[in-house]
Amino acid sequence: MAKNGLGTTYPNPLVGSVIVYENKIIGEGWHKKSGESHAEVNAINSVKDKSLLNKATIYVSLEPCSHFGKTPPCSDLIIKNKIPNVVIGTVDPNIKVAGNGIKKLVEAGCNLTVGILEEKCNDLNKRFFTFHEKKRPYVILKWAESKDGYIAPKTKLEQKPVWITNEFSRQLVHKWRSEEQAILVGTQTVIDDNPRLDVRDWSGNNPVRIVLDQNNRIPKESHIFDNLAKTMVLSAREIDYSRKIAIQITNFLFENNLQSVIIEGGRQTLQTFIDENLWDEARVFKGNAVFENGTKAPVLNSNQVKKYSIAKEKLLIFRNYD
Repeated sequence: MAKNGLGTTYPNPLVGSVIVYENKIIGEGWHKKSGESHAEVNAINSVKDKSLLNKATIYVSLEPCSHFGKTPPCSDLIIKNKIPNVVIGTVDPNIKVAGNGIKKLVEAGCNLTVGILEEKCNDLNKRFFTFHEKKRPYVILKWAESKDGYIAPKTKLEQKPVWITNEFSRQLVHKWRSEEQAILVGTQTVIDDNPRLDVRDWSGNNPVRIVLDQNNRIPKESHIFDNLAKTMVLSAREIDYSRKIAIQITNFLFENNLQSVIIEGGRQTLQTFIDENLWDEARVFKGNAVFENGTKAPVLNSNQVKKYSIAKEKLLIFRNYD
């Protein structure tokens, strides 16, 4: 249930909750959007017979909050409804919570169990955890390469992408974009392809478009300036290109409260993040086209990979656990 909020809860985490009485689910809920009710609130509100709550168990994938934000503390609501048993997947890393919700519930006499399916609960909120623990966004690298290992041919006739993947893979990319807060490309990608960087083939929010443009070379009529999504251009004024650019970019994203980013740039941009070991996932499509020459695909050294097939094409998803 928590996964239903992917792409809509930022800056909040994904949270799901289930309430059980005598081995039967009597209530359930998930957090849908920042500023709206949290998972525990929705679960409690869905229970028809509230008299059962003082004999029930509430399961929640992340520690209930303990502070007043846009909504009141969920730990207080659990205590108010006298729910005796609380099962928590994992502790909230946000300094505003970080064990305080658990402390409140223990002091109120609740019977707590913490760390159930903890690894899965942590992975569910990998963006949120990375942001709060590593002080940077969760970084996803994405590219498509030809069968012989090129991301672009040597020459092309038009200012638009040369498609390596099929329509199903392209739609999947738009779904991915709807799940992340930001998308980043370099100058040459915009000049060569004039991309929109939106989710037009999927239903969801457009990510914030981050564009690197050291010398302000991108034409003002480019699609990225169409006002259909927020665009932030990083030039030499914002970034010191003589220093490690990947570190500066992730610091910039963190300072702007962006918890996740898809890097869809060219080889140089992608390889920069790889070389600095500033990435968490790499999603690589392997098409059936053969270019024979052109721009070589980035070089990624990782054995943590899962392989999928999409209409006779391959999708490789790498994870970086460093």
